[in-house]
Amino acid sequence: MDKTCKLWDALSGECIATLRGHDDEVLDVVFDSTGQYIATASADKTGRVYDALSQLCIATLTGHQAEISKIVFNPQGNRLITASADKTARIWDPISGQCKQILEGHTDEIFSCAFNYEGNTIITGSKDNTCRIWR
Repeated sequence: MDKTCKLWDALSGECIATLRGHDDEVLDVVFDSTGQYIATASADKTGRVYDALSQLCIATLTGHQAEISKIVFNPQGNRLITASADKTARIWDPISGQCKQILEGHTDEIFSCAFNYEGNTIITGSKDNTCRIWR
């Protein structure tokens, strides 16, 4: 099992970088809106934020008790949200890696999350057959 995230040149089809650091498979990856940062989510219970230009890890997001299946930047790029099998979603500062808030209330794995356009509302989807809106 590959524990990396590879970046590919869409025109040439060549691998231009490999992001390393996770101890288990990478389950999700996303750019911020400017293309400056890349965030990854992993079955190793962590998220990571990389500088897209240097490919260096600038923050590791730790605190979840189970795999992280989804990671999303807000439109402003100053917050991340993660969705986890531990039944929580967490809001993070992508530069410091500090957890800013834990969203609790689902009774089963959270597998999806998204910010609204303004970045002030979050929706989470869970295997408990509910979606929750967080303001």
